Amino acid sequence: MITLNKKFAVIAVGIILLSVVSVIFYQIIANIAGTVSKSAEISTPTDAIRKSIDQGNEDAAAKSAEDVITRESDSAKTEDAYWKLASIYEKKQDLLKLKDVYQKIVEKFPSSSKILRAQEALENTNVKLLFSHIVTPDSFVYEVQKGDGLAKIAKKFNTTVDLISRANDLMPDVLRYGKKLKITKLKFSIVVDKSQNILTLKADGNVLKTYRVATGKDSSTPVGTFKIITKIVNPPWYPPKGKVIPSGDPKNVLGSRWLGISKPSYGIHGTIDPLSIGKSVTEGCIRMKNAEVEELYSIVPEGTEVVIVD
Repeated sequence: MITLNKKFAVIAVGIILLSVVSVIFYQIIANIAGTVSKSAEISTPTDAIRKSIDQGNEDAAAKSAEDVITRESDSAKTEDAYWKLASIYEKKQDLLKLKDVYQKIVEKFPSSSKILRAQEALENTNVKLLFSHIVTPDSFVYEVQKGDGLAKIAKKFNTTVDLISRANDLMPDVLRYGKKLKITKLKFSIVVDKSQNILTLKADGNVLKTYRVATGKDSSTPVGTFKIITKIVNPPWYPPKGKVIPSGDPKNVLGSRWLGISKPSYGIHGTIDPLSIGKSVTEGCIRMKNAEVEELYSIVPEGTEVVIVD
């Protein structure tokens, strides 16, 4: 009987020991699994960002993206995190942060397959910011005084009525005494590269936006430094021979805007032939898509420098 009880005791102890070992083994496996899980999370860091975006939690998504950017070196994961961060700020219309993100992508990943997309996005954000009500270090707030008009304010600060109106959501010809207006401090200039058919709009010497243009056939676009001296909405066209062709006439080649330069008969204008953009086909003027010349027209005042190079 004693022998039998000893056997049962040994078996019981064995069972207890087996249970303890099993628990320890389970904890080890769980810890390993947790480590693997964390490792997998690190190896696919954008999963958390994507999940938060899918759930509509933009703040959490932005935090996850910022964590990846802080943790990773300049890798593909980092670039992907920047792009996801850009999509979040785009949705939130946070233009200042959006510009900063695109600027970092351009600076940190110059060899990226998405570099042209990033540059275009940065330039478009530059213009959106310029046309927005957001006051930046490149602008200031002006309080409307008695006797002020938009044209008077624009001339005083070397800007345009269009730019003031768009940045402040002003109705045409409506200006209230005491109203506070965002006014740009930027000095704009234009460079036209005939060899590339590219017009570059600069602000204080920095690239703000680039546009594809058409220039003169047989190198007929003049080279040199000029100034914008006239600006006309819906310009009539005065062909070398024949009668004046009014705006809106299908034969009027000038499109919706004219920015005449200090070289008689030459200027920057729109087009009725958008497929010609990027080619050397004009009689010497610089031709742009209508929507783009309208944008440029809104930004640059008379007196803006225009440099044309071969």
